[in-house]
Amino acid sequence: MAVAMEIPREYGYVVLVLVLYAFLNLWMGFQVGKARKKYKVPYPALYALESENKDAKLFNCVQRGHQNSIEYMPVFFVTLLLGGIQHSLVASVLGLFYTVARFLYFKGYASGVPENRLKFGGLNFLALLGLIFCTASFGINLLLRGVL
Repeated sequence: MAVAMEIPREYGYVVLVLVLYAFLNLWMGFQVGKARKKYKVPYPALYALESENKDAKLFNCVQRGHQNSIEYMPVFFVTLLLGGIQHSLVASVLGLFYTVARFLYFKGYASGVPENRLKFGGLNFLALLGLIFCTASFGINLLLRGVL
């Protein structure tokens, strides 16, 4: 049975949060590029070797901060976009919170002290959990539409 639905006007906020995160991801990528030059880590090396580069840990922290954000991007995008269909305002606030927390996560990691990533940046996991709940609620409501 097909379910017809309208995308609410407020879904535009969800889309704009996704665009904001895309810009954050580009910015983090530029930070990695700058760190490559600063710490002399040539392509195609993904990480610097401590045995070959005295600044390896500093570069690797910048690289890892960006890489970790990329690893979580698919889950963030899918839960933001799907959960936002039914819970547009909640999902956009959670998505904005996630984006800010990811920025803080990156800045903390890029400081060269990996533990700094969790000071405030670790809050991104709360936002992601909220988005997972929004998406689960959307899925459950889709299934219940045919029953009620």
